[in-house]
Amino acid sequence: MTRSARALLDEIQKELAPRDDNLLVPLITAGRAPRAVFAALAAEEKRITLSDWRSFHALAARADEPNARTFFGGLAPGEQQANGMLDALLAATGPDHGKERPRAGCQAYPAYVAWLALNGESSAAAAGIFANFAAFGRYCADVAAGMREHYGFADDACAFFDFFAADVPEIEEQALAAIQAGLDARRLDEREAHLCARLFQSYELQFWNTLAGEFRS
Repeated sequence: MTRSARALLDEIQKELAPRDDNLLVPLITAGRAPRAVFAALAAEEKRITLSDWRSFHALAARADEPNARTFFGGLAPGEQQANGMLDALLAATGPDHGKERPRAGCQAYPAYVAWLALNGESSAAAAGIFANFAAFGRYCADVAAGMREHYGFADDACAFFDFFAADVPEIEEQALAAIQAGLDARRLDEREAHLCARLFQSYELQFWNTLAGEFRS
């Protein structure tokens, strides 16, 4: 009997859960990060959302399974919407005066998404991408709370982080359908799904920790 997509995702997320080594978010939630870090976050995310928008379109176009096309095709508009939300944060912070812009450690994540758009098996990619959503959403919720409490940012400047902190059951349903289709067709290599998720977690932490190393006061 084919195992369920929910069981696989739960297994992957349990495997990832102990590794939560984000060095930047605790600084923001405590109000100990310099305000300049938000200009860097906005500048780096501007590049990431534009890249991911293209990559998700490419993943959808290359997928030959309808549920995978629906999942990736549904993610792309969110990246475009989020990209526009960053304008208010950029206006509130001014330009990014950090070092080595854009930062390689921040841009490794979208580079991997672009690699998957060319090379990844659709259902394994869906598992890896969605498995990381919970951690990213939690980071965004904490950042938005810290921005309001310690830095006095208005709601429009926090909108990007609020957007990704929100729970969207429809996306989860689409991800599970794409993963289940891969399992049912025996196209999904579970080892590849685990590997993909671990790489996403590593690149996610590399993004935040690159900025923590630069802006830690």
